[in-house]
Amino acid sequence: MLKFVTIGRNMPAKSEPSARRDSWDEIYARFAPDEAAEQAARCSQCGVPFCQVHCPLHNNIPDWLMLTAAGRLEEAYELTAATNTLPEICGRICPQDRLCEGNCVIETAGHGTVTIGTVETYIVETAFENGWVKAVKPARELSQSVAIIGAGPAGFAAAEALRRRGYQVHIYDRYDRAGGLLMYGIPSFKLEKDIVVRRWRLLEEGGVTFQMNFEVGRDASLADLRQRHDAVLIATGVYKAREMAAPGSGLGNIMPAMRYLTAANRVGLGDRVADFEDGTLDAAGRDVVVIGGGDTAMDCVRTAVRQGAKSVQCLYRRDRKNMPGSLREVSNAEEEGVEFVWRSAPEAFLGEKNVNAVRAQRMRLGPPDASGRQTPEPMEDSHFNIPAGLVITALGFDPEDIPALFGEPALKVTRWGTIQAELGTGQTNLEGVFAAGDIVRGASLVVWAIRDGRESAEAIHQFISAKVAAGLREAS
Repeated sequence: MLKFVTIGRNMPAKSEPSARRDSWDEIYARFAPDEAAEQAARCSQCGVPFCQVHCPLHNNIPDWLMLTAAGRLEEAYELTAATNTLPEICGRICPQDRLCEGNCVIETAGHGTVTIGTVETYIVETAFENGWVKAVKPARELSQSVAIIGAGPAGFAAAEALRRRGYQVHIYDRYDRAGGLLMYGIPSFKLEKDIVVRRWRLLEEGGVTFQMNFEVGRDASLADLRQRHDAVLIATGVYKAREMAAPGSGLGNIMPAMRYLTAANRVGLGDRVADFEDGTLDAAGRDVVVIGGGDTAMDCVRTAVRQGAKSVQCLYRRDRKNMPGSLREVSNAEEEGVEFVWRSAPEAFLGEKNVNAVRAQRMRLGPPDASGRQTPEPMEDSHFNIPAGLVITALGFDPEDIPALFGEPALKVTRWGTIQAELGTGQTNLEGVFAAGDIVRGASLVVWAIRDGRESAEAIHQFISAKVAAGLREAS
């Protein structure tokens, strides 16, 4: 270990931008064994590992780096799996530059961070290849059952933890494939879909029952699920697009990001998508303008490039330093030909039936707001137009009206519409009903959803155990 002084930071080989523009494959290769060991050996083995502190799951990062450097990969995998239900996914899509790697001590000292995410991916893929990743096999089966509404990362994490305890777990999801945002939101050049399917099948093999194309509120109410099961976990995520109130926002060819990304992912999975086939959701040959500065916006601009857009511009009201998305994704997008129009905000959409331009205004950055980012302020007489044949709005997501959808008006929500749940347990105001992930905390990271799912699973176990113990006391 401690080789950061003599060995520089290195990432796996990345495909050339010219090749990426026509490819939907992941852009990074995997480390060779000696490369992974060498990069892992750069870890300084800090007494206080800030990488672990700043990981929402508090992964044992220095320990599995040390084991990787020593070639003890099966043990390294066991450590990654001890704290993380989906390490093969987090290694690929977590914004490490804002979490573990962004807080690496040797990075602060100017030596370049340990490439934690790529080493994590290497460890887990090696484990799958060698058959070390096994489906959950509980020591004993319990009669109690749990319903999980939503087959995304929070649902996956809770399901595995509950099956490990022996509970009968049923996941209900309104889509035809499991994975939620992992399947239909994140493009395959960041996360190839067979990675998600592999984890889905592993949960099925471990005894989790998936009921797809099942919509709570249509096929059953929340009250129905509470009667069928001993506890219910709501892990639906948030998918309702935030709308932009601007003149011309009702013109054709202005699309919310999730509709656009879902169509692109379905086409990649071999589905027929009518809105893509008729050109509505196909960026080919068009001037594309994406509005937003988060990771979803980066997914949209890079998808548009691969669809053969004539031009792709990203309009963001702050600058690179103040954007919420991963800086690595911004760099990848720029390499692929995306133009960023910094410190600019849309004012109106121009056109007759369909949009043909975005009218924007230059912004200056004022004092920081509550998030720590500088507040954008409009500049006078700075209007300009950007040609646009397709506009994609990536302004964030809000929760759907879950009490109304699920037929349960008594379920309490916050003023933002997220479900009101106890911190650390996910317990809602309804007995035996828990909530986890984005539907509680708002649109956030996959790694936070995994943590919430695992914590809620433990709380559900404590709740059911207490009920069983109370029943035994009454019987005696």
